[in-house]
Amino acid sequence: MNLQRFLDSLEEEVPPAELDPWLEALWRVEKGQWEQAHGMVQSLGDRKAARIHAYLHRVEGDIGNSRYWHQQAGTSLPEHLTMGEEWRMLVELALATPGPGNLPPDSA
Repeated sequence: MNLQRFLDSLEEEVPPAELDPWLEALWRVEKGQWEQAHGMVQSLGDRKAARIHAYLHRVEGDIGNSRYWHQQAGTSLPEHLTMGEEWRMLVELALATPGPGNLPPDSA
């Protein structure tokens, strides 16, 4: 999957079958399915999921919870980024680092 295919898939009703859970969570939050995205990352135990979890709580407006999940991920709240910029950055990072694991330190 590349970035353009991922972005194009947002026009579809269901996420592409080949998305890993990290990318699917990002797909779902962009489609307005926050609860489903949250449930997905909450069930994963790696730092990449924690970073996406932090973003989800920023979307929700719960900055305290977002900061907590940033701590778990080893990152910090990217206050200099718009929500859209942060989402795209996370998609690009998730595409570049498929599967479980870590995102680059302080990938904000």
